[in-house]
Amino acid sequence: MNDGTWEREAALTELRRRLDDGLATLGLTKTQLAARAGLGRTTVQEAFNPKAPVASPGTVASLSNALGLPETELLRLRRFAVGEDAAVSEAEPIGRPIAEWDPHHLEVHPAGTGEGHLPGSALSGYVLRNHDRVLAEAVSAAASGDRLMVVLVGSSSTGKTRACWEAVQPLGAKGWHLWHPFNPTRAEAAHDELAHVGPHTVVWLNEAQHYLGDHSYGERIAAALHALLTAPERGPVLVLGTLWPEYARQYTAQPTPGLPDPHSRVRELLTGRVVHVPDAFDAKALQEATARARTGDQLLADALGRARRSGRVAQDLAGAPLLLHRYLTASPPARAVLEAAMDARRLGVGLHLLQDFLTEAAVDYIDEEDYVTLHHTRDWAQDALDELAETVHGKQAPLRPANTRPKQRPPGDIPSDESGVTGPVFRLADYLEQHGRRTRSRLCPPASFWSAALSHLTQFDDLSSLAAAAKSRHRLQWAHHLQRRAELERAGVTGGLRGEIDERHDLEKETALLWSRAVGGDPDGAEAAARITAASGSPMGLHVMGIWRAEAGDRAAAEALLRQAVEAGWSAALRDLAMLRDDAGDPQDAEALAIRAAKAGHTEALRSLVKRREESGNSAAAEALAQALADTGSPTTLRALAVRRQEAGDTTAAEALLRYCAETGDVPSLHPLCLLREDAGDHEAAEVMARQAAAAGNSGALHALAIRRLKDGATESAHSLFREAADIGDTKATRALIFLSERAGQHEDAEAVARQASATCRRQALRDLAVLRAKGGDMTSAETLFREAAAAGHPYALGELIRWHDENGDSAEAEALAREAVHTDINKRHPLHELARWRDRNGDAASARALYREAACLGHHDALMELAVSWERARDLRAAEAVYREAADAGNVDALRALIARHTDRGEQAEIEALHREAADSGNARFFSLDSRWPSGLDPDGRPTPPWNKKTRRRDLKFGGGG
Repeated sequence: MNDGTWEREAALTELRRRLDDGLATLGLTKTQLAARAGLGRTTVQEAFNPKAPVASPGTVASLSNALGLPETELLRLRRFAVGEDAAVSEAEPIGRPIAEWDPHHLEVHPAGTGEGHLPGSALSGYVLRNHDRVLAEAVSAAASGDRLMVVLVGSSSTGKTRACWEAVQPLGAKGWHLWHPFNPTRAEAAHDELAHVGPHTVVWLNEAQHYLGDHSYGERIAAALHALLTAPERGPVLVLGTLWPEYARQYTAQPTPGLPDPHSRVRELLTGRVVHVPDAFDAKALQEATARARTGDQLLADALGRARRSGRVAQDLAGAPLLLHRYLTASPPARAVLEAAMDARRLGVGLHLLQDFLTEAAVDYIDEEDYVTLHHTRDWAQDALDELAETVHGKQAPLRPANTRPKQRPPGDIPSDESGVTGPVFRLADYLEQHGRRTRSRLCPPASFWSAALSHLTQFDDLSSLAAAAKSRHRLQWAHHLQRRAELERAGVTGGLRGEIDERHDLEKETALLWSRAVGGDPDGAEAAARITAASGSPMGLHVMGIWRAEAGDRAAAEALLRQAVEAGWSAALRDLAMLRDDAGDPQDAEALAIRAAKAGHTEALRSLVKRREESGNSAAAEALAQALADTGSPTTLRALAVRRQEAGDTTAAEALLRYCAETGDVPSLHPLCLLREDAGDHEAAEVMARQAAAAGNSGALHALAIRRLKDGATESAHSLFREAADIGDTKATRALIFLSERAGQHEDAEAVARQASATCRRQALRDLAVLRAKGGDMTSAETLFREAAAAGHPYALGELIRWHDENGDSAEAEALAREAVHTDINKRHPLHELARWRDRNGDAASARALYREAACLGHHDALMELAVSWERARDLRAAEAVYREAADAGNVDALRALIARHTDRGEQAEIEALHREAADSGNARFFSLDSRWPSGLDPDGRPTPPWNKKTRRRDLKFGGGG
């Protein structure tokens, strides 16, 4: 009788075959794959091992993303392999019905004191605001079958979570489920279970920074959410999240060229999906709240009595004023503990703060007179913690004990202390955390804070974040010791060397230890550790010692050590051995060794040899080595050689090399190959190659071929190729189609292309058409399209519409639209600020200054800089300097520079010194040349640190993972 075993085994075999093929295509080792996927090496090994259990959904999802394989398809194979029904829609939904949830369990803040209600159950009446309209539209679309995500961005306690709760109630009436990933941690739960989310589910990501900002899982969670939102069979589904503005700005900021891009997938996910929640109720919301208060809503009436003038009704309802009052009126020890907690959170320490760290850190926050009186207090630290744990509204307290849930383990798994946290931990209230970020941003914590961190913190992320914070404040000595401690903690080595390396020769631990010593300013310690590992037979230790022997000029000893490392299975040593042999004049042995290294995943040596052969004029050898490199799955070097041949006019050689690349599966090589065939008159072959590249996800060849045909007058063929490229997501081709249709007078076709593109997340299409219509004088149609583009998520569409109105003399409409746009745009280009710039450039300085000031009052402090410049142009230097000071107080580095320049012109050395210290204290040391002023750094109290770093010798280590 067939019980399905054969089908499950077949599915598992197919799953592992696809993983093997993906690994071979990319030419990775499993160690490299583990690093790319963010998984442990053992986990990756077991995923490929036919004798091991089926990998978890989270592991399969991570591997598919790392290998560029279709996640949905691999997860489907996994479900077959474990005997689950592959049809997601028939699976048991995760989460539970919306009607069964208590809003407070979803982190909706209780309001008021709870009098007349069950404990913690008090909620005021709900007042609709602008962002609720957007949420309602999303809920309606989800109910109709769509897959959507909306993230509310606003400050702490502004009503974001409550808005999401109110919005999903219609879905609750339709039987939808709500899933709140929370246990064992938010990020782990989301990472492990997102693949199981089925139709008619609300995914609840309150405080989404705990998911999207997680160092280990954030990018993979973003990728899993993208897969959920783009898989038709998994809808309808609605993802709701909340974020503070600083996290939204951090995740959506464009990467700095040349630096890592830690939030690329998160940025793509958030684009067009964020909605701003203002801090304050506007006039309409205050009017509605007043009406509700008059009809008996006492909670709203009380809040309005306190917050009508500021409009911060939501914060009042959430208990913010009482939290702030408790902070301002706390006893000196309690206030000191709170300020230590505020500083820890704003400088990057995790949510849960160790009691011993807080109480030791707090000492220098207490002034001398108050500290003397503490000798008469039996246990001042415990009294302070007890005081801060007293709640204000519902479950809120300034600093409350936090119990972390233990991670659930399968039967037979041996528990271990994975958290590294020992002792009681506390969590700072959200509102006070944000208050601390706002009011303490320009303060450097005192010495007791840094000392307590070094003594009590054990998490790598915490220590590394504090090391970076110390460095950015020019506290160089503390930065050095904290970073070194962080690296040792990551290596699992504390309390001295403790034998340095255990008998298991854990390569990750060895590598981290050596790096921590070599890069942390202790090269002698690094060499001692390397000697110990080498003496015990560790191949990595042999490799490191071989490199150092080579640096010392002992080539024979270096080669011997490197060969021993290779014989011990450490393939990373092959690349350095290859370069040594080439330097010794043995190119054949060098090339053979480099090819062996490349086959093991270490391509650096082979790339270097290609470059050497090319530079020496040996083109044939360079091409042969580049082909060998392409055979190992790294065709980039060979493709670059082909381009150089083409640039030199040797198209025959270029085409031959490009064909070799294409035969190895290198999709980018099809693009230049396609154009070479087109130039040769082989139009049919050119199209075939362009379509091959497009089928592999690269539409550039189709687009380039279409442009070539357009230039040659083949308009119909070009239009067809543009259409093909646009259909698979090429935004440039979409823009070309819109332009060609509009120029030909086919306006309906242009709109159809733009709307189709916008519906598939290419939001700029509607904006492009709007610009064309505006330039053509059709402002009525242009305005409609600009608004459609803004509604579809284009970040600057409303800004351009504002400018068009202002250019055409309708300044009142421009200002009204700018004020409307303020509440829907969290991008850097603030609408009022942009309008002010436009007015300023056109000579309307008075109007511009008023708009700069209004933008600054709404939180866009960059407008202050241009306001100061405007006053300088008007020769009102006193007003300019006052605004520069205001901008500097708001954290603007350029304003500090401007103030320094002004004091330098006047020769005011004391003021210059004070401003440089201010730059350091506020974390902006990297923007100023402080090394020449204070070469050893500053102490926490701002005094220059005496010389301390006696060992500055460092080594440029070349070793890495492998073997």
